[in-house]
Amino acid sequence: MDIGTNNTIAAIATPPGNGGVGIVRISGPAVSIIAAKLTDRPLPPRYAVLTPFIDSDGSVIDSGIAIYFPAPASYTGEDILELQGHGGSIILDILLKRVLSLGARLARPGEFTERAFLNGKIDLAQAEAVADLIESSTEQSARSAQQSMRGVFSKQINELVEELTELRIYVEAAIDFVDEEIDFLGDGVVQNRIDRLAEKIRTILATAQQGRLLRDGMTIVLAGKPNAGKSSLLNALAGHDAAIVTDIAGTTRDVLKERIQIDGMPLHIIDTAGLRDSDNAVEKEGIRRAREEMNRADKVLLMIDATDPEHQSIIDNLPEHVPVTKIYNKIDLIGIKPEIRESEQGTQIYLSVKKEQGLHLLKQYLKNSIGYQSETDNVFIARRRHIEALQKGLMFVQSAQAQLQNHQAGELVAEDLRQAQHCLGEITGAVSSDDLLGLIFSSFCIGK
Repeated sequence: MDIGTNNTIAAIATPPGNGGVGIVRISGPAVSIIAAKLTDRPLPPRYAVLTPFIDSDGSVIDSGIAIYFPAPASYTGEDILELQGHGGSIILDILLKRVLSLGARLARPGEFTERAFLNGKIDLAQAEAVADLIESSTEQSARSAQQSMRGVFSKQINELVEELTELRIYVEAAIDFVDEEIDFLGDGVVQNRIDRLAEKIRTILATAQQGRLLRDGMTIVLAGKPNAGKSSLLNALAGHDAAIVTDIAGTTRDVLKERIQIDGMPLHIIDTAGLRDSDNAVEKEGIRRAREEMNRADKVLLMIDATDPEHQSIIDNLPEHVPVTKIYNKIDLIGIKPEIRESEQGTQIYLSVKKEQGLHLLKQYLKNSIGYQSETDNVFIARRRHIEALQKGLMFVQSAQAQLQNHQAGELVAEDLRQAQHCLGEITGAVSSDDLLGLIFSSFCIGK
């Protein structure tokens, strides 16, 4: 991919519209030339200098602050100039046009951060965290993105890759000296190290799952028979009447989605059509869509009318790969107190949506179910591609375990470890394709 790192880029780095301050950012080899023609005084490195911004005819476009960051001690690793002027959209456009006329070109979305990655200032996980921090919708997700930007996630991945590399060297050496009296593959050292690696990946994967949910939100589907209280629960969690609630069975015919927060934890709540046998074409389509949503969910809350003795019929037809929590509603009608019960069949929560009894138990359960913490010092932001890379890496490490235990096949163990190393390298960009980089950085805002 031709990223044009041998030329100078520029963009407005502040959001569109009018504001008190607006910033034009410039990066590349022509920065010093542009600075000399645009300002009327020298710019010492990393000092804020009050200066006029001069147009081609000598007139003043604006007056503001100019800050020069010489390479390599800058965000991109190149010379950078930041022009901080008044935040009117017209004045910023005029200033940007002047910069472009002096030899810069307009930056693509994410190109400043892309150059930071390509120049070794940050790795790919840190680069993605920049966009995640900008797009954060909760305090917790912002703090977690900051953790990833500081390299907390990358450090753990790099340590795993280093351990995999050392173990590969050990295994390949054992293969080369297979005729020696010492059985390097059978002495338990390799087995113990692979076991520790697998456990470390599982631990990081669990934290990454929480980071992914803080970024993307957990998708929860409300399912159950008609009139079990699904729409009422959606309204209670949302804090407003998002869904129509009536005593008529089958009121909800389509999928209704609502994004909410519980103590800063983002949730995507999906209300669905009641599950039952129906000859109505519209209702049947709603039920089909309900089952589709259940299969894609992070969790299903199965709403059960606590007064209905025939609720078992819907329990037998739920997706096996999605966690299901049974919510027994309308407990006020049978004299049961709100509580959470754990059994071999899973978690059951007893509550009354109408009387607002036990809703706090449900909210706390939802937070606990993803390992949510009010303090996110140890949580880093993660994306689906990170989760998939960790899962693939774990799969190859587990395959190496099996090859060693069942066959003592050193060559296959080494290959599995190499594949695991490749998967983890994709997270930080140690292994990456141009297509992946293009996809990631194209999602950034212009000027970052």
